[in-house]
Amino acid sequence: MSDTTWDALTATPLPEVRRRAAVVDDLVGIDPVTVPGAHRLAWNDGGGQSAVWYFAEDGRALLLTFDHESELNLYAEDDFALQESFYAGVPESLVALVRDRPENYESLNLTDPGTGRTIHYAGGVFWYDGSRWHVADGLAEYCRREDVDLFGESGFAYCLAVYRFGRDFTPEALVALRDEKGRYEDEQAREADASALRATFARHEQQ
Repeated sequence: MSDTTWDALTATPLPEVRRRAAVVDDLVGIDPVTVPGAHRLAWNDGGGQSAVWYFAEDGRALLLTFDHESELNLYAEDDFALQESFYAGVPESLVALVRDRPENYESLNLTDPGTGRTIHYAGGVFWYDGSRWHVADGLAEYCRREDVDLFGESGFAYCLAVYRFGRDFTPEALVALRDEKGRYEDEQAREADASALRATFARHEQQ
């Protein structure tokens, strides 16, 4: 089981992962959130896809991805038990970061009809143990059993594209990418955006 985006993420030191997550969170205008024991950063495309990072105080991390059009969209099926099973193998102290927590734009809740307990939905569940990244056992097992493309259907590659793991992540790199896409009307607009990006990156140099 491999994916180029996964390989790039796993080769990136966690401080650099966190720096990129903080820059992207800032660029898309999402307020960072401190939850008990962790710091939450996120990205969404405004159309139902998202990536949510929880960086725990003890050096571990939890990453949730979601693609609302995928086979792993369990929110549409309202299947709490199956969603909870996706977290199997993740330490409970990390799962606690998304269990019985308020909803937010990126992560709505699925509710256990028997107990009323809730858990954030996610098509992809990944975690970092302090030295390396893992795919949640429950998610991996479900994808094997149902013959589901884990990285594709979880939205992993799409949701993490903005972080450019394995590639340069600098103001200059983003300006060049935006220029290729025809974002700038003229050189003045290009330079203004470059200046704004440099300021955003500078805010997170120590992440």
